[in-house]
Amino acid sequence: MVDKTQDKIIELVNINRTFEDGVVAVDNFNFYVRRGEFVTFLGPSGCGKTTTLRMIAGFDKPTSGQILLNGKDISNLPPNQRPINTVFQRYALFPHLNVYENIAFGLKLKKYKVTYQDEKGKQFTKIEKLSKKEISAKVEKVLKMVDLEGFEKRGVATLSGGQQQRVAIARALVNEPEILLLDEPLGALDLKMRKDMQLELKEMHKKLGITFIYVTHDQEEALTMSDTILVMKDGIIQQIGTPTDIYNEPKNSFVANFIGESNIFSGTMVGEKKARFIGSTFDCVDDFPKNEKVDIVVRPEDVVLLDEDKGQVKGKIISSIFKGVHYEMVMKVGKTEVVIQSTVERKVGESVSINIAPDNIHVMAKEFSSNKYDGYITKKNTVCFGDGEFECDVTKLYPGSILDEEGYLITAEGEKIDLTDVDVDVEVGLKDIEISDDADLGGAIGNIVSIIYKGDHYQLIVRTDENEEDFVLDTEDTWNENDRVSVIIPKEKIKISLKQEIKR
Repeated sequence: MVDKTQDKIIELVNINRTFEDGVVAVDNFNFYVRRGEFVTFLGPSGCGKTTTLRMIAGFDKPTSGQILLNGKDISNLPPNQRPINTVFQRYALFPHLNVYENIAFGLKLKKYKVTYQDEKGKQFTKIEKLSKKEISAKVEKVLKMVDLEGFEKRGVATLSGGQQQRVAIARALVNEPEILLLDEPLGALDLKMRKDMQLELKEMHKKLGITFIYVTHDQEEALTMSDTILVMKDGIIQQIGTPTDIYNEPKNSFVANFIGESNIFSGTMVGEKKARFIGSTFDCVDDFPKNEKVDIVVRPEDVVLLDEDKGQVKGKIISSIFKGVHYEMVMKVGKTEVVIQSTVERKVGESVSINIAPDNIHVMAKEFSSNKYDGYITKKNTVCFGDGEFECDVTKLYPGSILDEEGYLITAEGEKIDLTDVDVDVEVGLKDIEISDDADLGGAIGNIVSIIYKGDHYQLIVRTDENEEDFVLDTEDTWNENDRVSVIIPKEKIKISLKQEIKR
């Protein structure tokens, strides 16, 4: 068997990038790209994908780790010495130059070492520029590649968005890079042109045979064009795989929610390859220990809609929208909503049932079961954790203890303990956190950075500003990403325990 890893063209080893303000943009990145591969970095804004691309290009340096090109460390090599070119979302074409001049611009500046031999057979080297004939031949070649023959004298301002993008790609390709980096290059195009250019880029990649590394937040782009997708969140790789693997076998609820549409339910394993969710027990192909709480992912197109009493689960249609090639319907089962895609419509109010085949039920370990923090007790007997301060019951630290009038803890044996600055472990359940848009109500303040709907509730992540601490909570209330909220936790819901016994 051939080891494909031997054909690595670029490899990132233990790459970290921390900005001057302490923000970690990329955290312990390890991956490689094979020669000729089309790889896409996919993730929401701020996940670190463009920072990673800039480090590969040489515009940014890693804080630690190595970037290897053909096995050689190029981490400190300047961009102009790397066989890598970049196409940006804003094409940065020169408006005063025509198409030919834009593409030829870099070639006119480029210098090469040329070896000659004199009459006595002695070799010598001269630094020379390309001739006009050589430049013209190279420009003509790339214009054919991007289907812009005959456009040489056109001003770039007269071109469509798609044509301008092809000029930008031609300008990058004319330098004959080993790797082409593309940073959201379709972002400025309208929807129809984006779809057309997706196919054109894929065909161009096949024709050229060079390595493409593409950055986007658009899932359809990634699924349409890529050989391999690398899904990112908060500077961390969530999953690497083919488009089919990423779509059909997401590793966690974030990937499932981000790639395509998904039903995500909370479930429990009730036997060998048997999961219970939406009020019924289903056979599945994944196995977890009995009674383990799990997340269940079912794609809407994998839910089979049947007449009432013919399926595994009964429900009622509460919404139906025609989406061009299918109807998207929502069936209510108790308090849980199930999204269904089908070419046959069932009317709102109609009683129906559904079946889900075992291989269409993807079972995943729960990403979050509770919130855990390092904390400490203040002189006011409150607890600080997660960039906030909360009321708590410090008597939980010592069974049978009480607080005296001065705030000292008195143990069951009568010992007096000052808890100020004592380190504690803190645990808070997902259903024990509330949020409010009133900043004065909570013990910590942050922004909602993630919302995942789980059939009958939303799972939210609130991230604080100072140290980027996360509070994960389940709620039935509707919020929006980036909402500024305060975090409220009743004192009786905060579990605290000593990190180590206090010396007396």
